[in-house]
Amino acid sequence: MSETQDVVELILQDHRRMEDLFRQMRSIEADRAAALEEFAELLIAHALAEEAKVYPALKRYKSIDDEEIEHGEHEHDEGNEALLALLEVEEVGSEEWDAKLEELVEAITHHADEEERTILNGARESVAMERREELGAAFLEERERQMKAGCGSVDNVRRIVKS
Repeated sequence: MSETQDVVELILQDHRRMEDLFRQMRSIEADRAAALEEFAELLIAHALAEEAKVYPALKRYKSIDDEEIEHGEHEHDEGNEALLALLEVEEVGSEEWDAKLEELVEAITHHADEEERTILNGARESVAMERREELGAAFLEERERQMKAGCGSVDNVRRIVKS
């Protein structure tokens, strides 16, 4: 990971890490449970940090459609539900686990692709680098705070889904 503070690049780095973790979760040679644990922490912290620090700030820019941001938040909810379904499967690597993993992969890949094409491209075009770096610092701080709090635990994900 580079030392960038640009919020666009930081979000993109998280998306690429999530893709790496999907590959690990699909591999019978990897520690799939550990990959899921890391993924759950990253996904929840990433989404909460976006919703707390990034999305509200980007709503102020005309080139970034508020509906896209609201849609992104809705897709976070869908991703959280798919994550919870996977976390609740008892046997890692079972047919049910693999099926729930694919549902999660589909939900997150769809969201990341849309977010990159709409919200993040809009931010690149309209938001000055200095502001993107301020948002990046706030995003990183909130993401780290969430991770330290164990945000990816099944109990916390369950709480988030029910709220």
